[in-house]
Amino acid sequence: MRNKTLPSWPTIILGLFAGFILCPDFANAVTLPTLQIGLGETQNPKQVSVLIEILLLFTVLSMAPAILLMMTSFTRLVITFSFLRQALGTQQVPPTQVLVGLALFLTVFIMTPVFNQVNTTAIKPYMTEQINAEQALAEAAKPVRAFMFKQTREKDLELFLSLAKTPKPKNKDEVSTAVLIPSFMISELKTAFTIGFVLFLPFLIIDMVVASILLSMGMMMLPPVMVSLPFKLLLFVLVDGWYLIVGSMVKSFGV
Repeated sequence: MRNKTLPSWPTIILGLFAGFILCPDFANAVTLPTLQIGLGETQNPKQVSVLIEILLLFTVLSMAPAILLMMTSFTRLVITFSFLRQALGTQQVPPTQVLVGLALFLTVFIMTPVFNQVNTTAIKPYMTEQINAEQALAEAAKPVRAFMFKQTREKDLELFLSLAKTPKPKNKDEVSTAVLIPSFMISELKTAFTIGFVLFLPFLIIDMVVASILLSMGMMMLPPVMVSLPFKLLLFVLVDGWYLIVGSMVKSFGV
C-alpha cells in the first residue's frame, strides 16, 4: 500500500492564496478581522478621561529612564563604580553592562521603601478611586521629594533658588520640584566624585611605589600598570572590596 503524505505548510498557504484570487466567492465567505483607528463622539466623559490617562501613562513611561537617572540613587552608584574600575586599571572588567546592572538593582533595593510608600499613599487609593489623578500625583511626589531633600545639600538648593529668582521658600513644601531635581543631581555628582577620590588613593599609592621600584631597577620599558595591576587586585580581594564598597554605598543613603 502506498503511504499517504500530508501537504506541507507552503502548499497550504499557496492553496489559500490561489483560492482568494481565483474564487472571489471563497474570499467573501471568509470573515477577516479589521482594525480601525479614528475619532468619534461619546456621551461618556469617563471614556475620554481614560484615554487621556493612557496617553499620560505612555508619556511617563517614555520619561522613565530620565526619572531613574535624576530622582534616584542610580547616579551616585554608577559613577562610583566607574571610578572604581578606572582606579583598578582593569580597562573593561567588569563590563559596563555589569556595572550598570549592579547599580540598577542596588537602586531598586535602596528605593524600595520609597516605592512602597508611593504605592500605599498614591497608587492603591487611585486604583480604588478614592483620589483622582491629580491628588495621586501629589501624594506620589511626597516620598520621592523627601528622599531627594535628604540627599541634597543646602548650598546647591540655594544656588538654584537664586537662579530661579523666586521668593525664598518658608519650608520644603514651597520648594518646587523643578528646583529640587537639579539641586539633587549636582549634590549626587559631588558625593560620587568625593567617593571616587577616596577610592583612587590606595591604588594610586601602589602605582607610585611600583613605578619607583621599576625606575630604580632601570626597567623603564616595562609598563608600571602591568606590574601594579596584580597587586591592586590582590589588595582589593584581601580587603573584600565589593563588600565594603557596596555596603558603604547603601548605608550612605540611610538604608
